[in-house]
Amino acid sequence: MAPPAPTREDAPSAPGAAGRTRYADDLYTWVQEQVALLRAGRVDALDLDNIAEELSDVGASEYYRLQSAIEVVLLHMLKWDQQPERRTRSWVLSIAEHRDRAQIQLRKSPGLKSSLDEVRADGFRLARLRAAREMRRALKTLPAECPYGWDDILNRPFEYEADR
Repeated sequence: MAPPAPTREDAPSAPGAAGRTRYADDLYTWVQEQVALLRAGRVDALDLDNIAEELSDVGASEYYRLQSAIEVVLLHMLKWDQQPERRTRSWVLSIAEHRDRAQIQLRKSPGLKSSLDEVRADGFRLARLRAAREMRRALKTLPAECPYGWDDILNRPFEYEADR
């Protein structure tokens, strides 16, 4: 049986980097050391494999922040449409807050616009599960595909009766 492939946690900080912190041992200190090396122009001493992994993780994190905001908007839209008798001001305010979060994320990371179809599909799949659980309904009673376009998700008006 072959030994398992090394993970990024197994990798040393940098080749020949005696006295430097290992990535797997202390992420914060490792980052500070890598930043100092980069600022000093010591590219040859950088832990490029782990830096590449961390940058990839940053990109994924930006995606998930947007997807999470859209998930909450879709959750409340589903509940709003499926349970009109239970509508609350809290849902309206949550939709507004998470729309703002999504808009901020798109403004700060405009490259995410190329993933909007995927964000909507992923967000809806999770929102549908949460909505079924929160509404205590069978999953099959909710739409299987997202019934909302981006204009609805970001702009459809919502008003609570008591606020009119």
